[in-house]
Amino acid sequence: MLKRGLPPSHPGEILKEMFIGERGLTITEVAKGLNMARANLSAVINGHMGISPELAVKLSEAFGNTAQFWINLQNNYELWYAEQKVNRASIRHFHEIAI
Repeated sequence: MLKRGLPPSHPGEILKEMFIGERGLTITEVAKGLNMARANLSAVINGHMGISPELAVKLSEAFGNTAQFWINLQNNYELWYAEQKVNRASIRHFHEIAI
């Protein structure tokens, strides 16, 4: 389970800071290299879209890591926000019922 303190960074922010910026690349250059529209990559980087499984595969190939790395970033981001929205006190616990 994730700690409930500060929210994790959006995967697009990590992509921008750690993978695009540190290599001196442009969004246009990376979008072309990934065979995707610049507007779509920009939407990911700006936190308006998430990392899809297909994009995760492309990013893993482009940057030499795994698709699972990108999927985990996205899942952790989404799970943190889901944890904030769900009222756990209102949920009935079925694991306490004897079988």
